[in-house]
Amino acid sequence: MSGVGRQTIRKLYKSAVFLVITVALPLSPAYAIDTVARQAFLVDMNTGAVLLNKNGDEEMHPSSMSKLMTIYILFQRLKAGRVKLDDQFTVSEKAWRTQGSKTFVGLGDSISVDDLIHGIIVQSGNDACIVVAEGLDGTEDAFVAEMNSTAKALGLAHSHFANATGLPDPTHLMTARDLATLAERIITDFPEYYHYFDVRSFTYNHITQGNRNRLLGDDIGVDGLKTGHTEEGGYGITLSARQKARRLLLVLNGMDTDNERVEEGSKLLRWGFRAFEDKTILRKGQKLADAEVWFGNKALLPLVAGNDVTLTLPAGDANIAMTLKYVGPIPAPVAKGAHVADLIVKAGDLAPQSIPLVAGEDVGRISGFGRLWAVVSHYAHR
Repeated sequence: MSGVGRQTIRKLYKSAVFLVITVALPLSPAYAIDTVARQAFLVDMNTGAVLLNKNGDEEMHPSSMSKLMTIYILFQRLKAGRVKLDDQFTVSEKAWRTQGSKTFVGLGDSISVDDLIHGIIVQSGNDACIVVAEGLDGTEDAFVAEMNSTAKALGLAHSHFANATGLPDPTHLMTARDLATLAERIITDFPEYYHYFDVRSFTYNHITQGNRNRLLGDDIGVDGLKTGHTEEGGYGITLSARQKARRLLLVLNGMDTDNERVEEGSKLLRWGFRAFEDKTILRKGQKLADAEVWFGNKALLPLVAGNDVTLTLPAGDANIAMTLKYVGPIPAPVAKGAHVADLIVKAGDLAPQSIPLVAGEDVGRISGFGRLWAVVSHYAHR
């Protein structure tokens, strides 16, 4: 085969196919919403669909919401068996003197890991965070290094920790999207410990403090996660709420009062559950289309769903467009189950959602003579 022929075939391989499958009715304006929060990020945890993104990738001061990373690392150690809930950590002078929100640990006290988890999550105790950091890694500095390496491993691309507490520091920054990702990982990686976030009050040293998350127990279904407040960051909250099979994650920051974060949190979660629903649009093995095959012993390859596909879509009527994308003709051989195409779904103002499609069957590669005949036939019919 000539060099020109090979170049032509390469060009055919690189040609992209775009197919708009369906368009439904116009999107209702009821799906639009705003918030007074400076940063807001709302995501459907089941599907990954982002329902609201207001400065969600803007670096901000997360305040005590960054304690979720302190808790994540502690839960990691517990799950790995390197730490037990009844293990005792000693309170150093540094931990005892730490200011801000406190669990009111006593200098030299020995505190169980279980009490420290309550102290961090329920009471937002900065002193409890230092006890955990020193108990796990010897020093807060060493623990902060672990926080940053863990953030990188989790894909928190815009997070940098300067301490274990969230106390003000110009370099201690996160984004609302990163906080939502961290919250999701806590829920999925450590379901056996998630119940701590729904504890309403905790008593230590004869001092009882209520959980600062005032939406716990609300009819929205809130069962976590963490509040935060500093002058630099304003009032913030990371929320998780579940209704039936759906779970929404909401991160808000930059509000002026505690009442404001409660009101905005309630409003946006209710909107997320009301205005959107999760719909199964494809079943595993369901054929969506056929793709042309190059040099295959079959001319067409069925494109099917590798798994059941559930998407978050606007409730009721919506402007929904589906675009099938693949590089075609698809060169043989192709193994059944190989990822060969993507279905891009765009619904209203939602970010596009991508669904991988796989080969529905094996397609072998034809012989050298057959390939030559295929090229000749292709140009003969042009």
